[in-house]
Amino acid sequence: MGSCMKAFALFVFLSLAGLSLSERVQVKVRSVTSIAETDNNYICATMDYGPSTMCNYGQCPWRKVGILELDLKNKILANAIKAFNPLRLRVGGSLEDQTVYKVGLVTKCPHFKHNMNVRRFGMSNGCINMERWDQLNHFFNETGAKVTFGLNALRGKKLENKNSTLWVGNWNKLNAQEFMKYTISKGYKIDSYELGNELSASGVFARVNAGQYGKDMIILSNLVKKLYANFSDQPKIIGPGGFYDKEWFNEFLRVSGPGIVDGLTHHIYNLGAGDDPKLIKRVQDPFYLDEIAQTFKDISESIKRYGPWSGAWVGESGGAYHSGGRNLGMASTFDHKVYCRQVLIGGNYGLLNTTTFAPNPDYYGALLWHRLMGPRVLQASHDGSPYLRSYAHCSKDSERGDITVLLINLSNSTTFVVNTVNDLNLYPSEHTESFPPREEYHLTPEGGNIQSQVVLLNDTPLKLTKTMEIPNLNPALVSPLEPIKVAPHSFVFAVLRGFGAPACSS
Repeated sequence: MGSCMKAFALFVFLSLAGLSLSERVQVKVRSVTSIAETDNNYICATMDYGPSTMCNYGQCPWRKVGILELDLKNKILANAIKAFNPLRLRVGGSLEDQTVYKVGLVTKCPHFKHNMNVRRFGMSNGCINMERWDQLNHFFNETGAKVTFGLNALRGKKLENKNSTLWVGNWNKLNAQEFMKYTISKGYKIDSYELGNELSASGVFARVNAGQYGKDMIILSNLVKKLYANFSDQPKIIGPGGFYDKEWFNEFLRVSGPGIVDGLTHHIYNLGAGDDPKLIKRVQDPFYLDEIAQTFKDISESIKRYGPWSGAWVGESGGAYHSGGRNLGMASTFDHKVYCRQVLIGGNYGLLNTTTFAPNPDYYGALLWHRLMGPRVLQASHDGSPYLRSYAHCSKDSERGDITVLLINLSNSTTFVVNTVNDLNLYPSEHTESFPPREEYHLTPEGGNIQSQVVLLNDTPLKLTKTMEIPNLNPALVSPLEPIKVAPHSFVFAVLRGFGAPACSS
């Protein structure tokens, strides 16, 4: 056999061997104490103004799916939100700082228009009228959504000079005040108000100094306390809704002071733009994905030092296959309370398809997290490949110290065979057979293609029912004596009943 033929045969052998690689891993869960705690409604999705004329990356991905144009009577949309019972929605986004509310003294209500002379997103200022606000709140009430509303933080401010991106002056609260009064008069429930979008540090086409932002947050806090004085459950105040910068965030917390900022919101787009050609490579690179851990750690440190009354929120984060669960897990271990996925529908990476409204694969991962992972976070670790990621929480409805583990396989060729052990040596044991079966939810892309729009749950394609309902997400029941097999390019939620985690028993 010639050298070329030998090389070819070796290549084929190695390729075939690669298809059947497996690695045994022991995941240890520290079960005595939790290391962090999320909000009960950790999972969040954003809704953006995004008018049809707003285009990027050579595409116009917001056609009739922004807040002002979205078909609120679409049955799939409503069912997708209802399935979470409840889903937290962050309403606002890119154009919120260019939005006025047609109420009180504001009588004109211009449409957002494409205008390349406007530096910020190439869109003119726009408006939301109270008729549309009524429609949105009827929809929120019908679907049981938990609403965070983003207010215009640039109202009353002006540019420092024509060549600057710095906006100066105090926030003018009058339009927001009339909007809140109307909201209260109608009995609409708002869980939290956020002030501004991506104005922190160097900002995105616009910025506000940290000290000024802190003063503006005090104005908002006092306004909410005054208008909601007779409410036992007042809306929370969150912000600044921008990209993290240590010095800026620390100063913002120092100036706003104790008890003002309930949620410190920051945005993450570590995978790059939705059409970035390197996106797929980044999604599969554990070392690249680890880089964002420093941001999670730094913002947690900022809160410890300058705002212990606050909690960290990811106010916006893009997603892709694998990345959703990966970042959800990492953020929770760094004591983040809420994680908002950009976007529910629209843009280049929505949870729902922009034309059919059918759920994209990431939707089902978010829904399973919401249903299975409770707020108490446990430490999970292993000494195996960095391509296997492991996270553990007390189960959502823990009874006997039940836990749920999330195992993510970033590898395209290796199956991980996982045994999960309690560091108290209580599970598994020779008595494991008396425990209930383990509930496993294996999510894999159809055909092994991580760009597929179809995701399989335990080898069954997830598709809407004939009545446009979200399908049942039924687990595979497995003996607790069996290891968990995590296939290449898949992730698995596994509910371990009777695990005996003291941190999950109270």
